[in-house]
Amino acid sequence: MLIRIGVFIFWLIHFLPFRVIVAIGNGLGTLLYPLAGERRKVGMINLALCFPDMSDAVRRKLVREHFKVFCRSLIERSILWWSSADRILGLIRVEGVEHFEAIKDKPSILLMPHFVGMDIGGQWVALHTDGVSMYANQKNRYLTELLLKKRGRFRHQHLYSRQQGLRPILKCIRAGRPFFYLPDQDQGVKDGAFIPFFGVPAATMTSVPRIAQMTGARVVPCVTRLLPGGEGYVLTFYPAWENYPSGDDIADTRRVNEFIEQRVQEIPEQYFWLHKRFKTRPEGAPPLYPK
Repeated sequence: MLIRIGVFIFWLIHFLPFRVIVAIGNGLGTLLYPLAGERRKVGMINLALCFPDMSDAVRRKLVREHFKVFCRSLIERSILWWSSADRILGLIRVEGVEHFEAIKDKPSILLMPHFVGMDIGGQWVALHTDGVSMYANQKNRYLTELLLKKRGRFRHQHLYSRQQGLRPILKCIRAGRPFFYLPDQDQGVKDGAFIPFFGVPAATMTSVPRIAQMTGARVVPCVTRLLPGGEGYVLTFYPAWENYPSGDDIADTRRVNEFIEQRVQEIPEQYFWLHKRFKTRPEGAPPLYPK
């Protein structure tokens, strides 16, 4: 019942002016920063690992700003879920759209790292083509069904759970549907390897080059940036990678991490620092996060 009440309040929020919704998200982030002690520590540890020369004061400021944009992205999903296509598109400025147009009806992977604006970019893509993506089941079935309904409300989106594996996704890619893929969270090394991320060994899936090899897909990276105030968002598509895959899965996956590192340097507060990116450790290495 509490979840349904929360969803109702979330639905009401989408009627508000965009600047007010932004202010609510920023305010929520400001309130949660001192309360979410465990996640705050995770963010500080991640920044210390990735930016060892950064002072603690700068790290704390960065984590505080991250809480704001993270909560903004959560609250602004109300727009993605219930507002009209015209309102959504009116908030998004697109750069490099020619790179998207070149592959949208061909086998392709839209490589979208875990920046807080990733769902905004995903909704723009869903408004322009029939795509395919993977989702994680939520602990609450109602939330899982709601997420699926809202992510698939435009055109004909193909959404598959991780439990369904890659086979249906590969079929969709070969049929010319772009695969919206988020490759940069720790899912162990069963289907991956330890690849440096800011110089730290990080369990990283090697699936991007393997999927590209199996389907002939072109890899087009894309990142969505949240702008301050009521300015909206910028979705940037980058040129399709040449000579990819190269046949060396480790080198090709390192290229993925290097791309993410470059984008993090540009908008560090908008990368998802609250995830335990380095939870899986090489054999014999001590854990980095407190239990």
